Amino acid sequence: MDLNYSADERAFRDEVRAWLAANLPDDIRDKVTGYRHLGKDDYQRWHRILAAKGWSVPHWPVEWGGTGWDVTQRYIYDEEFGLAGAPMLPPFGPSMCASVLLRFGTPAQKARFLPRIRDGLDFWVQGYSEPGAGSDLAALKTRAVRQGDHYVVTGQKIWTTLGHYGDWIFCLVRTDPGAEKRQEGISFLLIDMATPGITVRPLILMDGGHEVNEVFFDEVKVPVENLVHEENKGWTVAKYLLGHERLGSGNVGSSKRELAALKALAAKETKNGRPLLDDPRFRDRLTRTEIELDALELTAMRFLDRMRRSGQPPAADASMLKIRGTEIQQSITELMMQAVGPMAQPFAAVDDGSVDPLSARYTPRYCNYRKTTIYAGSNEIQRNIIAKMTLGL
Repeated sequence: MDLNYSADERAFRDEVRAWLAANLPDDIRDKVTGYRHLGKDDYQRWHRILAAKGWSVPHWPVEWGGTGWDVTQRYIYDEEFGLAGAPMLPPFGPSMCASVLLRFGTPAQKARFLPRIRDGLDFWVQGYSEPGAGSDLAALKTRAVRQGDHYVVTGQKIWTTLGHYGDWIFCLVRTDPGAEKRQEGISFLLIDMATPGITVRPLILMDGGHEVNEVFFDEVKVPVENLVHEENKGWTVAKYLLGHERLGSGNVGSSKRELAALKALAAKETKNGRPLLDDPRFRDRLTRTEIELDALELTAMRFLDRMRRSGQPPAADASMLKIRGTEIQQSITELMMQAVGPMAQPFAAVDDGSVDPLSARYTPRYCNYRKTTIYAGSNEIQRNIIAKMTLGL
């Protein structure tokens, strides 16, 4: 087992790092490191910069605009983004919908949608969860009735991340409500968000931000050619897509950047003249989190080594990265709150320079990160996957 980068891989890492330093816009980096929400214009501007470099969809096949990088280069690319404070592109188009189209799409669907996703011309969002159908996704009730050359879609999706930015949405819908098993009778549709009958309503989260939405479909007409794969076989597509969603949940690079910021914050003097790092209980928890992050990185490198040798993805093992990665992210936000103390309250920052203006954003960020152990399949579901697929329980 080789857990070290080769000379060529280190050179590639340096290339990515230098390019990010020269091309990542300062205002976008400042929003990421300052815990402010990015707007649609921010995402699309950054997407265009990456597309011009040929780096917007590095994991795609070369014939569709991919880079031809191996799995280690793609891992380095992702981690350098996190370290630099560069936002990853929202995964719904470039990673999730595109992966489905590349695997299940018709030649016409690929030619129509993939170039626009690659160039950032269409902003995609995901229509999976519903009221009463989140982790239990097979309980979905949004229906699509075939009428000639269209489906008529009626129902509701919820927790639709960045749905208010969406140009297109990919949806799981029920096309056969009489199917014997819940996983049967589900289809995968691509829906233009400008179609009459679609309403997007904001859901304001605990952090005060507008990130997620509920989306209503009132007899929305969707052309039959927007069906991906076979009618009533959408569960096969859904499982394939969720595997791609979970592989990117470790976020080692961004967690290393945040941990460094936490240590710098805890090293500052407090009101009693002593830095928080002198507190043995705080230092113990910080050290534990740092060790866990090191272990997560080694685990990711171990998976990389296996994938390099076998050419196969880590399958259920990806759940380990999701579980530990998201728990570490939450631990860092909790320690940030402890380090700032009372000044972590929302809107505590003042203009006279006596309070770090970031303080006013620590609590919203802490609240926002409560979701990380739930999205992409809750960590409880991930543990069930490991028990069933890896341990054979």
